[in-house]
Amino acid sequence: MQKLTNKEEEIMKILWRLKKAFVKEIMSEIEGEKPHYNTLSTIVRNLEDKNYVAHEAFGKTHRYYPIISKESYRKKFVNASIVDYFDNSYKNLVSFFAKEEKISVEELQEIIDLIEKRK
Repeated sequence: MQKLTNKEEEIMKILWRLKKAFVKEIMSEIEGEKPHYNTLSTIVRNLEDKNYVAHEAFGKTHRYYPIISKESYRKKFVNASIVDYFDNSYKNLVSFFAKEEKISVEELQEIIDLIEKRK
């Protein structure tokens, strides 16, 4: 599974949310500055080449749908990030967010409760 560019990830998030969409429907979901239609179409075809999406043909028009789940993608690349940036340590990951004040004591307690329930 190849890592996606930021723009490809943005398009995949839209497709995961919509389940199936034509390029014009994807375009309408993009927030902020919208790419040219042909540019977006090329990005979606690149996602198909990378085996992230497939399509159904309706004449000359294609409706695209994800063939890689959001969960599969998240698992692969979150794990890679933990290896690359946190020395393969979830403790280092959680510590990072605690130091950056991105996680509250209550959220940490919820995580502890989840771990204890699994024992």
